[in-house]
Amino acid sequence: MKQKLINKAQELRQHGFTTGEIADELNVSMDTARWLTLQKAEEKTEAPVDFAINWKSIGGNSTRLSYVSGALSDMALSHGEADTVVGIAVSGVPFATVMADFIEDMTGIDTSLAIFHPNKHRKDVDATDDEGTISTNFGSVEGKKVVIVDDVITSGKTAREVIHTVRDLGGEPTCVTVLIDKAGLSEIEGVPVESLIKVSRL
Repeated sequence: MKQKLINKAQELRQHGFTTGEIADELNVSMDTARWLTLQKAEEKTEAPVDFAINWKSIGGNSTRLSYVSGALSDMALSHGEADTVVGIAVSGVPFATVMADFIEDMTGIDTSLAIFHPNKHRKDVDATDDEGTISTNFGSVEGKKVVIVDDVITSGKTAREVIHTVRDLGGEPTCVTVLIDKAGLSEIEGVPVESLIKVSRL
């Protein structure tokens, strides 16, 4: 399994993917993605502690994606109504798209879809002062109650980035919803985190 991840990471790098994009594609942390891309066949170095998540059985099936999005919507609404769902590109967007429809049906509130492009997709460095951006081609977060959606939380850094951006743009994050929480977080920056699966290390 490890060698398959190394091969896939190096293949993605050859196709021009940034470390952040590789991390998202393989559902691993940035540190793990960086480690995977630097491996040589003859070297044996210790990998960072991480779990690779493969949710293709959900993402590759519209019915399953819909069921999972319905569950995430239900969990999000336990924190109050929302009128905008922000999907973190790339993997959070399918969930957010379906969730916006579910939330509108469940609440009767016109619910828009917004897309967040994280900084890690724009640069291949760990910037501390730059944050991502909300796409202007989709819904706005200004004056809105916002649900933030992604597939996996590894450290919470990207979710924190979205929360800051939404607040800076005049929106109010009500919760962060994810398929899998690898960090075991209950909140980020005072915003509750809801996940279908929490991974605990013993």
